[in-house]
Amino acid sequence: MLVIGALLCAVFGVALALVLLVRSCKRSMAAFHRAITNPIASRFAARLPGFAIVVNVGRKSGRLYRTPVNVFWRPDGVLIALTYGRESGWVTNVLAAGRCELQTRCASYQLFLPVIVHDPSRRRFPALVRAVLGLIDANDYIQLQIRQD
Repeated sequence: MLVIGALLCAVFGVALALVLLVRSCKRSMAAFHRAITNPIASRFAARLPGFAIVVNVGRKSGRLYRTPVNVFWRPDGVLIALTYGRESGWVTNVLAAGRCELQTRCASYQLFLPVIVHDPSRRRFPALVRAVLGLIDANDYIQLQIRQD
């Protein structure tokens, strides 16, 4: 019984340390994901439920960027939690252009009218997602409409 208690404490401690690391080092974590995780995740993210690739053009470089994201579908468009904040490069590119492309599950959508929403309650997300976003202190999301052409 004592061993199980110690193991649970260790797991909880590691989980707490990871949460604190993410909360305090968002920009460093974002750089790591941009360099390492995103190229790997981009290969399969568009095929998995709940994931997509945001395709946008760099506002200064003109370069094409592909960023894997979790996407939440709404009748009025899509929501994407800004886990690394509103200063992320893809977010500022989409805001500057006023549009982007979303690639998901063998379909491509043109999105427009990006709006950043600050909502500490995260009420527009499912309960489990709200809890995770709360742990990492992600209170902003971007809302986009789907172009119906």
